[in-house]
Amino acid sequence: MKWQNAMQASDIIVGIDLGTTNSEVAVFYNGKVEVIQFNGEAIMPSVVGLAPDGNLLVGTPARNQSALYPEHTVASVKRLMGRNEPIRLGNRNLQPQEISAMILRELKSRAEAFLQQSVNRAVITVPAYFSDAQRQATHDAGVIAGFKVERIINEPTAASLAYAAEPGKRRLVLVYDLGGGTFDVSIVETQDGVTEVLASHGNPMLGGDDFDRLLLNEIVETLIRDGNPDVRGNRLVMSRLARAAINAKHELSSAPFAKIIEENLMERNGVPVHFSMEISRTRYEELIYPLVEKTFESVVIALQDSGRKASELDAVIPVGGMTRTPMILSRLEEMLGKCPRQDVHPDLAVASGAGIMASRLSGRDEGRVLVDITPYSFGPSVVSEGPMGFPVEGIFSPIIRKGTPLPARKTEVYSTMYDNQKAWNVEIYQGESPMARDNIRIGKFLAEGFSDAPAGNKVLCTLELDINGILHVTVLEKATGHTKRVRIENALGKMADQDIENARRNLDAFFAAPPDTGENPQNSWLADLKPEYAASSASGETSDISFSDSSEAYAEARGLIERANNLMPAASGEDREELAALVSDLNTCLAGASEKSAAEVMAELENLLYFIEES
Repeated sequence: MKWQNAMQASDIIVGIDLGTTNSEVAVFYNGKVEVIQFNGEAIMPSVVGLAPDGNLLVGTPARNQSALYPEHTVASVKRLMGRNEPIRLGNRNLQPQEISAMILRELKSRAEAFLQQSVNRAVITVPAYFSDAQRQATHDAGVIAGFKVERIINEPTAASLAYAAEPGKRRLVLVYDLGGGTFDVSIVETQDGVTEVLASHGNPMLGGDDFDRLLLNEIVETLIRDGNPDVRGNRLVMSRLARAAINAKHELSSAPFAKIIEENLMERNGVPVHFSMEISRTRYEELIYPLVEKTFESVVIALQDSGRKASELDAVIPVGGMTRTPMILSRLEEMLGKCPRQDVHPDLAVASGAGIMASRLSGRDEGRVLVDITPYSFGPSVVSEGPMGFPVEGIFSPIIRKGTPLPARKTEVYSTMYDNQKAWNVEIYQGESPMARDNIRIGKFLAEGFSDAPAGNKVLCTLELDINGILHVTVLEKATGHTKRVRIENALGKMADQDIENARRNLDAFFAAPPDTGENPQNSWLADLKPEYAASSASGETSDISFSDSSEAYAEARGLIERANNLMPAASGEDREELAALVSDLNTCLAGASEKSAAEVMAELENLLYFIEES
């Protein structure tokens, strides 16, 4: 039995870093918290895809196929958490929570394989600056994946737990967390087992993905300057160049120059294009400098909010893969006067800290205390008296202030505006602007049933922010005790129980799909690319389609699209319209969203191309 500590399955809690680019899972094992490795891999790409046979891919296999099949691969879903934006995967539209649940489910499977028993409880990390809706979406993703989510904690907070502090000594540390899709910074104080977050700031839409895009644009501009057409509309070429940009970024972390070589990238006038360029670290740093400086604006704000100075810091802790960038490390040292610590793997620090928190919730080191804070202020929009004595609508009235330790419960008293007012349309915002419209509205509801009373009837509004950063609101009429209590769950908030159950069944179906034996071509989104690939419904026999066959068919389809795009500018008006229509139809077929046969569309397109090229 591999699990040496003889714990019951119900006692096991894992810690998960659900990252934009990569994810990890950690657990207390053999006397210490360990990030679990699977097939020698501790860091799993946060990528989901469908293989040509229709089976689900999660992690490295999905990332590896993304260059060839970008239409059937989803990455960086974390940036969409909390939004009501469907994501196309195969022939299904899925919510961001469902895609994240696939990543979490794979991590769950890895933990169970490592421990050789079921794992049903988890601590999951989120960026410190994640909104209420984003936190709730992450919680829902965990539930869909089959976890009881014990705690949602901030990534910088988790990272601070991974760094050992000297017993009995008070230490003030700055955690600078720049990952693939998000950035935040926290000022954390530790002493005698108590970890207290004093301030946090950041940007949930700033990360390594943005650095990659800048480098990708530089590559594309170089390609165009070499006399090639603009390839921004070609997803296959752009996917290859995007992977090349990421590899170059990694290389520039340790080398002054990176070489980008892509053979047979595309065709120009029927001749294969072999692309090669060199980029220097100096040029790369020029490109990313404005983004790096944005992160240091947050560092300044976090220090100000904490009431501490850079000179008081005992340590600077870089977290996230982007902190390998030499310029970032040098700027941290230059600005804060401390050489950043690098004794914990920057990609594993958050997962390790989540594992430590999971271990504490399991009953170990239970004397230690974690005090987290809210990075936002929360409150309703109200009518207030203006400078000239006139009422002004849309004033933000913060009840729970930014930096308040969690969990928090605060109450404020408000008054009705007119006689016999029966209801209050409560709109709750998060942010720091005095005007509600400049903040983020996270929910609204109608508190009604107030008694007949003159204007000035007292109404109490209570906000409760739980340890996971999820908000509850209670409105109470003071005179009667009439109460309206809601959990903020607007269109971007908590999924309905039935929706979660449906999503869980869908997820089970994805993971339960039979392995590809070559006997189920009807499951393949490439099965109709050529007539011989299709199953024979009359005979009941199936084709002997293989992955390499499918790859060739897909490449053939993409080649036709490339030829069409190259010919389109010079084609006559009628031919151009027909080319555009057929290209659109074929792209729809490849995306698995068309009832048309891809083989038929390809034949029509090939005939038209031949006619145009010969004329």
